[in-house]
Amino acid sequence: MSSFFEDDGNWFDEPFGSEEPEAAPSSSLAAHLEGVTVVVVDADGVAQAEIAQQLGGQVATFNSIHELSTRLTGAPVVAVLGPSCSDDASLASAAQLLQSHHELGTILIAQELSTNLLQQALRSGVKDVLAAPIDNGALVEAVDRVASTLAPAPTAGGMVAGDEMFDEFGTGETGQVVTVFSTKGGAGKSMLASNLGVVLAQRSERPVCLIDADLQFGDIAVMLKLAPAHTLVDAVGNIDRLDEPMLRSLLTTHEPSGLLVMPAPLEPAFADQIGATEMIQIVETLRRFCSHVIIDTPAYFNDVVLGMIELSDEVLLIAGMDIPNIKNVKIGLQTLRLLNTPMEKIRLVLNRANSKVKLDVSEVERTLQVTADSLLPSDVVVPQSINKGIPVVHASPRSGVARALEELASEFISVDSNRKRK
Repeated sequence: MSSFFEDDGNWFDEPFGSEEPEAAPSSSLAAHLEGVTVVVVDADGVAQAEIAQQLGGQVATFNSIHELSTRLTGAPVVAVLGPSCSDDASLASAAQLLQSHHELGTILIAQELSTNLLQQALRSGVKDVLAAPIDNGALVEAVDRVASTLAPAPTAGGMVAGDEMFDEFGTGETGQVVTVFSTKGGAGKSMLASNLGVVLAQRSERPVCLIDADLQFGDIAVMLKLAPAHTLVDAVGNIDRLDEPMLRSLLTTHEPSGLLVMPAPLEPAFADQIGATEMIQIVETLRRFCSHVIIDTPAYFNDVVLGMIELSDEVLLIAGMDIPNIKNVKIGLQTLRLLNTPMEKIRLVLNRANSKVKLDVSEVERTLQVTADSLLPSDVVVPQSINKGIPVVHASPRSGVARALEELASEFISVDSNRKRK
């Protein structure tokens, strides 16, 4: 490992550490990280020393992210952030530093790993989050993974290494996450999610991804007539080294629209391998290069569904025009309120809203105490398109339901444009 620091005009040729460092762990960094420097950042000197010892002792140590920022010169660096860096201020400092130093990769060690902390760390640009205590081998492997993604910053002009994605699309903004949910099966979730994804993919300059989070009985691949080579199981199986290029390689493309799809597992038994933490990490990675991430969910609450709703910018709650469906949706809304879900991000979509079932839209809105944001008419072209494996916006673009779906998608394009302007 070469040094990258400068002190009083002199370069240190030897790595930082004690004069007689302790023996490195069995999984030595030296064998993996030629040309990459590893540092430890933590305000607690004891924690700082323990992490440094796990890495072999031959690493530079800093008390704060700001202190580290004053010593960067453009060479590749992996910074292991200790537990004291888990607070909001430290993560904000890390995010700011990572935006201007693409040769820097970070790993956070958290004393208590929560969904909120994981989400915040990933949004800040942290490459990996590990829960303490962590064994030497796992930490060394994490450092090795992050180091393999780094390259030196250019000395003059040119594109920063690792920034090709932002240069191509002209923005480093995170994409909008939209979850489609219902509390009763057969309401039209998958139809809405797939058609919304298709329309957004055709209109957006950046990629759009659709995730089938109905882990036991997902239908997105069938509805879009896809034969996926990979599913969510493959993404979760590689979660420790999952980055943007790898995740892209696991997505299936819906060729007519360009929509990227992450299908559900092929067998229900695989659903137990996927938890909320893994799904959040997948979505956070996707939103780094996608303008929109659409998530189709099962018709019940579980940890994955609750994690996706919490993570989402918008939640489309879809209901059919029948009493059992409306009853379940009302219970679902009560549950979301009890969980302190912001009601302003919930959008009610009524499917088959023109059905002659002696149930008026105004009556449904009064019962749910929510105004419907979108009305999808009942039309025989919907089941026909599903049986063909063709989105209804392609199979019957002039139908009323296709026009309603186009209008709904326009609202999300408008929101995305407003976010860019801001």
